[in-house]
Parts: sequence; structure tokens; C-alpha cells
Amino acid sequence: MSRGWMTKGSRRIWLALALVALGFVLRREMVGLVRIVPILFESAPRVLPVPVFGVSPQELEDTWGAARSGGRKHEGVDIFAARGTRVVSVSPGLVTGHGWNPLGGRFVRVVGPGGLQFYYAHLDAFAEPSLASWVERGEVLGFVGNTGNARTTPPHLHFGVYDFWGEARNPYPLLVALEPLDLPRTREESGR
Repeated sequence: MSRGWMTKGSRRIWLALALVALGFVLRREMVGLVRIVPILFESAPRVLPVPVFGVSPQELEDTWGAARSGGRKHEGVDIFAARGTRVVSVSPGLVTGHGWNPLGGRFVRVVGPGGLQFYYAHLDAFAEPSLASWVERGEVLGFVGNTGNARTTPPHLHFGVYDFWGEARNPYPLLVALEPLDLPRTREESGR
């Protein structure tokens, strides 16, 4: 027995079309989820590129732990640059956050090797990657701005690093390291 204008056969066709459309939407998310699993088991990076195009490690200042409004401590590094300067991903990974929050304004969060979470905040605008997208190291995520609680400050990127469990880590040593921090310094240490 049919319900209204739709016959049993046409309902099946519409259901099939809806499932195909849902498959196209979920395909991107599934690809990202499949790709993230192996890199979660990789070692976390010990050296990171500066995520703001054209800014060198020598230009950075360690602002980790500085006092912030409401008794908070700064959990990142502020990287100052002209509004609209490209912000790039420091590693391959899955975009697990993309949107707006009162403190960070426009933000993107990427989970990368070792489960490290990279937080890019105060963006003026987003680039192409969206939630559940896979990004590569050096891919543009957005553009420097001063959104959120930074609206009265010069344009900058707030860059934060969090471990797998969400504990904040100081990104400054990772951004200014010229070599991996655990490399042997002498021949004896390397066992050669």
C-alpha cells in the first residue's frame, strides 16, 4: 500500500539517492578519520615551523604563562604580523575544530602526529580547510587577525599546542629549536 504520492518503488529510489548524497558528504570525513589513525601513533614533533608566513623563529617572543584577563595564564605564543598574512599548518593532520569562540575568535584546531593538537586563533578569515578536512604541513588554514578577545590588540596569531589529553604545552621551544631536542650531542651519547 502506498502512502500519498510516493510509491514503494519511488521511496526506495529516494532513499538510495539520499544515501548516495550522504556518502559524498561523509566521504571527506571518513578519509580524514582513516588518515589520522596512523599518525596518532607517530612520535610528536620536536621541531615546528613558524605557522605565520614570513616570520622567522628569531622574531618570536616567549609569552607562555604571561598574565591574562580573569586570572588566566597565557597558554601559547602570540605571533604578530600584518592583518591578512597567511597562517599555515605546522603538520599534517585532521581539522577537529573550526569556528568561533569568545576568547580565540575565529580559530582552527588540527590534530597531528602523536595526537598533538595545534590551535590557531584570532584569525581574520578562514582558508579552504573546514571541519574534518585533512591538511598537509604548510597548507594555508587562515589569515592573521585580531578576532575574539584580541580585538583591541594588533593583528596576531595565537598559536597553542596541546597534548593528546588536552594539556597545554609551551610551543615556543618547538618553534625556535634548530635541531630535535633529544639528538645526541656527542659521539658517546649516540653509541658510535
